[in-house]
Amino acid sequence: MTQPTADQLLGTSQRTSQPKEDAIPAPRADCIADSAGGLTFDVLDGGGSGRAHLVLVRRTAEEDVVRLPLTPVAQGRLRAVLPSGVELAEGRWETHIRVGDAEPRRLTPGINDLRALVDRSPDPGAARIAVRIPYTTKHGNLSVRSWLRAPHAEAGDLTLGQDRLTVRGRLYGAALAQGAHMELSAGREGPVLRAEVTAEPSVPGGFSCTVEHGTLTEGAWRFRLRPAGEEGPRVRLSRLLDDVADKHDVFHYPGTDYPPSAPSLHVRPAYTASNDLTLTVTPVP
Repeated sequence: MTQPTADQLLGTSQRTSQPKEDAIPAPRADCIADSAGGLTFDVLDGGGSGRAHLVLVRRTAEEDVVRLPLTPVAQGRLRAVLPSGVELAEGRWETHIRVGDAEPRRLTPGINDLRALVDRSPDPGAARIAVRIPYTTKHGNLSVRSWLRAPHAEAGDLTLGQDRLTVRGRLYGAALAQGAHMELSAGREGPVLRAEVTAEPSVPGGFSCTVEHGTLTEGAWRFRLRPAGEEGPRVRLSRLLDDVADKHDVFHYPGTDYPPSAPSLHVRPAYTASNDLTLTVTPVP
């Protein structure tokens, strides 16, 4: 059966027009996240009559649409559940409510209960890691950011010294084998550096690696874990397992100048818009 497109479900005007100041206020949705990756939406004052659905549309792929039935749970409150087993492709998903044949409406955020995500620690043996984090867009709408990783390397504590950076992390969906190492690159055409990876037996899936500043040149160096050595996959080193949808706006690390005796480079860890770890190296003024 052919799946309806976002324009068919939402209407072209709904996706291109901006709300007027005197428009009816958008319905509000509370959202609860669970540690397995599921989300529960409670929509307040949906209005209208007829069968209601919560509609999620992936922002950069409008043919990706997920429709969830909304059922009454209290006076003026409708509930939809997105189970962890329902696949949600990586990306940013807009949330809408559609009641009967009425025009769909964007949802605004109410209370986002993300406490279950703060100390989330999935089973390291899980074949795949699914992450869904509801957040408020710059326009004040409710959206969901989703990641699917198999395997996944989660960045943990960072220790920045005068001459080196030590990164600790956890590997999910794979195991460290002989020859495991970290690759760093600052662009497709640039050099690829290699850093030794050490397993940390006290933490299931735990590992650490150290990058010497003396091996770096100017650029934004990205990390790729090679858990099985040269023949295995490249796994992006990212930070996903918490309640922060956009790390680059929140996680700000101090930098250091290298070499200490006559600094020429400034080295600073940071996260990209995709929540991947980078080591940014710029000239010292």
